[in-house]
Amino acid sequence: MRPGRRGSRPRTRTRPSHDDAVPGLVVGVDRGRMTVRVQAPEGPVEVTAMRARELGKHGVVTGDRVRLVGDTSGRTDTLARIVVIEPRVTTLRRTADDTDPTERVVVANAEQLVVVCAITDPEPHVGFLDRCLVAAFSGGLTPLLCLTKADLGSPDALLARYAGLEVEAIAVSQQTTLEQLQPRLDGRMSVFVGQSGVGKSTLVNRLVPDAYRATGGVSKVGKGRHTSSSAVLLDLPGGGMVIDTPGIRSFGLADTDPADVLAAFDDLAEVARDCPPLCAHTADDPDCALDDWAAEGPPTRGERLASFRRLVAAVTSTPNY
Repeated sequence: MRPGRRGSRPRTRTRPSHDDAVPGLVVGVDRGRMTVRVQAPEGPVEVTAMRARELGKHGVVTGDRVRLVGDTSGRTDTLARIVVIEPRVTTLRRTADDTDPTERVVVANAEQLVVVCAITDPEPHVGFLDRCLVAAFSGGLTPLLCLTKADLGSPDALLARYAGLEVEAIAVSQQTTLEQLQPRLDGRMSVFVGQSGVGKSTLVNRLVPDAYRATGGVSKVGKGRHTSSSAVLLDLPGGGMVIDTPGIRSFGLADTDPADVLAAFDDLAEVARDCPPLCAHTADDPDCALDDWAAEGPPTRGERLASFRRLVAAVTSTPNY
């Protein structure tokens, strides 16, 4: 702090309390402008806002709970300021690649990560799936595999690969209803990820008929076209919300290590306390306590350990997709 003038008290800066700031939910981000849903007497209103300077480098992402000051009427050509970002319950993070030191929060506060993957055409990229699961577990989200194009092949091979992780999976096709998927989305905030060609946009349009995500047209949240780097929140007709993330084609895990993966599995973490220091919990670690744990139990333990080690390999190896 710089000293004040002689005979005067040093000047101090006090951060405004913003007690009168209006709470809101960020439903879209586009080139530095946020679309924020606030509750007005007549019902929900979508307000265009910008981030206040006092937030510094703290970025705002879709799913953030925030507080606003300024014009929150939602009228055309008005602009509010986001002055508070509430603590995030969960975060979906990634880096551009495994050598990128900058970790980015993609979505905040989602409860569930729905990983959309085609059973065939295109063939599943298991490296991408493994990394999505790592991102879910390390970020506090519950993963759900949604296997599309079930009319073209069997999901059994993929289901067997992740059986040890007890990850729930649902197989769908354009010829079937979504009655198995919809109950798992009701009343929750879910974020959808998937690579090109797996049918994610088609699935989102079926769930939210007025989203028009496949056409690239104007969505009901935000104005104009959403680029491939945007994440947009959409309301489900029966309650709940989905966040579509067309820009996520890969997950860099530069800031994730095996300990982050292990923390998501209470039973394995408990056993791993008996591992020697610096144990990475891979099959190459000769004294890993997880090996004895798997050998002394039912076959399901071995399946769980194998699945866990595939996720660790996703963190420690070069992407194979």
